[in-house]
Amino acid sequence: MGFLTVLKKMKQKEKEMRILMLGLDNAGKTTILKRFNGEPINTISPTLGFNIKTLEHRGFKLNIWDVGGQKSLRSYWRNYFECTDGLIWVVDSADKRRLEDCRNELHVLLQEERLAGATLLIFANKQDLPGACTTDELRDILELDKIKTHHWRIVWCSAVTGENLLDGIDWMINDIAARIFTLD
Repeated sequence: MGFLTVLKKMKQKEKEMRILMLGLDNAGKTTILKRFNGEPINTISPTLGFNIKTLEHRGFKLNIWDVGGQKSLRSYWRNYFECTDGLIWVVDSADKRRLEDCRNELHVLLQEERLAGATLLIFANKQDLPGACTTDELRDILELDKIKTHHWRIVWCSAVTGENLLDGIDWMINDIAARIFTLD
């Protein structure tokens, strides 16, 4: 029995997933995390390090790491890559002037060996704001069709209203579970 098989069997018993949530600053990562956890979202300040929440959802234990997205913190992202099952990339759909930077950061991330095989969920956040890019526009701008190394999906959402967040997470859980949890 190989080492990876042993790890998969251990994870199977625990049904635990490690999810890393990244994106540029002010994309809505912390708001999404608080919304999932049922916490109030009226006082959110920039994340200067990371937040971690462990949530139970559909019989799975989700360890969600929300890491600050300021330019000065992005070089530290690599410290969180180990054993990541899923990557949530949060995009501020209404901040059109930073979408090129957002695309570049995402594509650099996806070249990381330690993120190989991780399921990728792109949350097109802030869809409740006027002028927000549609998911089709973001698919083109972020060059998502070039991604061949990861299972990915883009989901429109609003962290403030909570709309569509569960649909995205449910897709991610299903994709990860199909990869790492074997059926007895």
